[in-house]
Amino acid sequence: MPLVISNNVQIPDYELDFSAIRAQGSGGQNVNKVSSAIHLRFDIPKSSLPDFYKERLLALSDSRINKDGILIIKSQEFRTQEKNKQEALNRLLGIIQKATVVQKTRRATKPTRSSQKKRLDKKTQRSETKSMRGKVNY
Repeated sequence: MPLVISNNVQIPDYELDFSAIRAQGSGGQNVNKVSSAIHLRFDIPKSSLPDFYKERLLALSDSRINKDGILIIKSQEFRTQEKNKQEALNRLLGIIQKATVVQKTRRATKPTRSSQKKRLDKKTQRSETKSMRGKVNY
């Protein structure tokens, strides 16, 4: 079943490479015997994604993307391979969606006259408050 990114963009299963490995950390006998962690490898340049998606993904400064353009996701949160596989797919989907969001361009604006006046009034009031804290001369 392909990974659906949007209505017309999907990643077929054969482009996703899963390998089961042993999870790290403490966990007793289960963690020492069972390979429940999942490594997901996704080759961005060779994928069937549109060029826009590829460019945006390769432009990310993410440590999970190596110099060959292969995205490696390791999932070991859960005790079963199925849940870890689903978690890795969810993370891949999140990375792709995050990379394709186009930021709105920021337009510089001037502060309004009333906001400038308020700011100056607050500064004056604060100055008066602080000047009252000085030494008292009788």
